[in-house]
Order: sequence, then C-alpha cells, then structure tokens
Amino acid sequence: MIHNSQLTTHNSPALTNSYILAVDQGTSSTKTILFDEEGKPFARGLEPLKTFYTDNGFVEQDPGDIYKNVLDSIAKCLDDFKAKGGNLENIKACGISNQRETFIVWDDTGKPLYNAIVWQCKRSITVCERWKQEGLEEMIKSKTGLIIDPYFSGSKLVWLYENDEKVRTAIDDGKACFGTVDTWLLYKLTGGKSYFTDYTNASRTLFFNLNELDWDKELLSKFALSALNLPETKTSSALFGRSDFNGLLPDEIDITGMIGDSHAAAFGEGCFTPGTAKATLGTGCSIIMNIGEELKESKNGMISTICWSTEDTVNYALEGVIVTCGATIEWLKNELGLITDSKQTETMATAVADNGGVYLVPAFSGLGAPHWDMNRKAEISGLTFGTNKNHVVRAALESIPYQIKDVIVAMELDTAIELQQLMVDGGITSNQFVLQFLADLLCKEVVNIGQSDVSALGAAYMAGLKAGIFRDLEHLKSLNTNKSIVSPRQSNKKIKEYYSGWQTAIGGNKVVRTEQTELV
Repeated sequence: MIHNSQLTTHNSPALTNSYILAVDQGTSSTKTILFDEEGKPFARGLEPLKTFYTDNGFVEQDPGDIYKNVLDSIAKCLDDFKAKGGNLENIKACGISNQRETFIVWDDTGKPLYNAIVWQCKRSITVCERWKQEGLEEMIKSKTGLIIDPYFSGSKLVWLYENDEKVRTAIDDGKACFGTVDTWLLYKLTGGKSYFTDYTNASRTLFFNLNELDWDKELLSKFALSALNLPETKTSSALFGRSDFNGLLPDEIDITGMIGDSHAAAFGEGCFTPGTAKATLGTGCSIIMNIGEELKESKNGMISTICWSTEDTVNYALEGVIVTCGATIEWLKNELGLITDSKQTETMATAVADNGGVYLVPAFSGLGAPHWDMNRKAEISGLTFGTNKNHVVRAALESIPYQIKDVIVAMELDTAIELQQLMVDGGITSNQFVLQFLADLLCKEVVNIGQSDVSALGAAYMAGLKAGIFRDLEHLKSLNTNKSIVSPRQSNKKIKEYYSGWQTAIGGNKVVRTEQTELV
C-alpha cells in the first residue's frame, strides 16, 4: 500500500517544446488530442466507432475495429498537427483513457475469441441474480468496492465462459487473455510485448481487490476463472510500453499513462485532494469524489473505487451514478413540447420567482444513487391552476442539482469528508441557472475549467507526469487556470426550504440529512 502524501514523479525541470499524444477511446468514437507542455490542446482528430446492438439486446464492438479506429483517429490528429507546423519529433509521450467496463478476450496468438462486450450490455442479468442468491454481495462489495450488476465486466465474462465453448476451452486451457480496452490497445500497439492495465480499469472488473491493489484469487476461483490470464496492474502514471503507432510516428515513444475515462476526467478537472469532486452533467451524471489515501466502504449507495494513482500515491474515491439529468430536458422538448431548444430553459426558469411548489422526480428509468430504486416511476407533484410551463421547466432543471446534492451528502456521511469544491463538465454546464442553483444548494463553489475534453486531458496529465513534462501536482495546478467559478449567493436563504420540498417529493430518502447550513 502506498501512503506517500506528496505527488512527485519527476524532480528535474519540466520539458519544453514537448507534446503529449492523448487518446480518449470512447464508446461512440475515439478522440485524439495533442496537448502542449501547458496542458493546452494543439491538434485534434476524431473518428466515429460502430457499435452493434443485436436483436437479443446484446451490445458489442469489433476488437479489430476498435484498434483501427484508434489508429485512424491518431492519423487525423497528426495530420492536423503537421498542418499547424508541428514537428512529430516533439511528441514525447502517450496517455490513453478509455471506455470503462468494456472488455475483450483473445487467445495466445493475439486473435480475439469473441467481440468486445460493451459496458452497456445487460446479457449477464441472470448471472448477477445467481450470485445474489448465493450470498456473494457482501464479499464482492468488501473486496472490490462494487455492487453486483451487469454494468461491470466480470459478470459478462462469466456469461461468456458459460455460453461460448471456444472461450470456455481457451480459459480452461490457460490460453485466454482478458483485458479492458486499455489493455487491448496496449497489447496491439506494442505488438504483443506489453500486457498491462492500470488500477482504475482493473477496479471496474469485479476481479480486483481494492485493499491489496491486485487481482483477487478467491473471487476468480468462485467465478471458475482461475486459469484466466490477466494483465499486470500498474498505477495510472507509469511506463506501460513503447509504440510508433503502426508507423504513424517516425520513432517509438513511451506510453506513460493509462486510466479509465471517468477517472481521467476527475484528474483532468483537478480532483487532486480529499473533498474535491467532479460531476459530468450529461444525459445522466457521474459524480466522483476524492476521499484520499484510505479506502472507505460506502453504506449509502455509493461505489468505492480508485480515483487516481501514480507510482508515489494512490487516492481512492466514491462514485455515484445518477440515471437521468440532461435526458429530462430532452423529454421536455420531445414528449411535452414545452421547448424547442434546450437553451430556452434557462430563460424560462428565471422567468418565475421560484418553482411554485412544483417538483419533478426524473425517475424515467428508476432512481440511481443514493436511492437505488429502479422500480420508481417519474412524477410531477405540486401542480395548481397557478402553475405554468415555466414552473415545470424550472422544476426539471432543479432536479439536477437536487440529485447531485443527494449524492454528495451520502458521500459526506460515508467518509466524514466535507465537499471542498465541485468541478463540472458536460453539456449542461452551459446552463447558468443550473450551475448557480447547484452552488447555492451545496454552499460550495462550482468550477468549470472550460476544457471540453477533460478525459483526454487527464490521460495527458498522467502521461506527462511520468515523462517529466509536468513536474508534480503543484505544476498541474498552475495549468488551465482560466476557470469559470460560480459562488453561492449569500442572499439565497430559501434554499433549505426548496431542498426540504425535494426530499418530500422524492419520498423522504433516509440517506439525505435534513439539516442544512444556513446561507447568510
């Protein structure tokens, strides 16, 4: 266990005139960005990726397509770089962030045994139900920090083992290699020489022991996967291998960063210390809060995971997933016809003094953390003849900060660590009403670094630390300082009343404490 409190990876002065190749391999596309030594994007490449949604509800991708997609994205970025006068010899290192939980199984010759199974796939529901009936929930939670759910890689691999003879035979014969997308890309990019993953990706498999920071042999045995080959685990900032990216670069460079995309976003946003958190405000919402160097198990509906790690320091995190955020705004537009453009919502919300007692509980697909009520249905309460569409739109927007508040409070109860600052990214950050309401509700600053590609940035930070392009944590803090900060309004004394109304509407969730700090 690593307990050093200072993040120091390179003592010499930072390299100058250097660029970091950051590959952000996502579910729908791969973005490649070249960042300079100031952490600013200089060149970009984007390549869409095809996903197969089959009639039986399976979600898969072609492993070869993923690799080619990455190379095509890199090629576009390098063309952009050269067009802007860049010199390929100044590219010093590579960092990779990737879609989490998606995995590939290949044989000892490097040939995939099956398509990549995407994190969205729910094929292993029956496996998860069986594990719960076998009483494995507490054991899995205490070892891995995760809940039993098809979302995580392990249950889908067990389904594959039990339903595909070729995969089962390869695993039993000790000839099957398992890897999340980062591992597959590393293996391909290095011609099979490097077989590694990092702690963040490993922590999403249901195989990784958070206490020991290694694969858990007991769990693998229970899953009948003891003969499975697994990559060596490393910190996110480390030397993973070397590649010329199939000849796209004149010489090989070091791959010195690998990290799951949500963790990369947290690091890119600046969640360096306990109490700092990030919320990605998209269709849903992923919230990760740094809880420091001590692992803590959640009792209030959160997932324990790795936040980030270097060869000197490992920081843990709690993660909460909100099912519906921006999707609520799309529902207002597509199903109710209250708006024609999401940009209208900010003006409509501020056109009324408050929500008029109207609350929208956006449980269109159930409620996620910390409530975990997947049978809950969406509802609007508090309607009167005085209610107009502005009240409904405002209630929809307010539901986003309310849900984030619920998650943050649960995290604070789990850890006794108070939120210091919330960093935000995602499309909804353009809505100033949401950000101001969120700051008022949390009584904390809400910070937007104004960088849209935060996962790629986090991967670049990790790679740059190991490569010596960035000196240390303090150096990173000095980068990307053009931040937009929304502070709580001291005059807003009704926020406690508003939140109490939300708690009533949501059903008095026991996790969320009712006492709030008064705003002066």
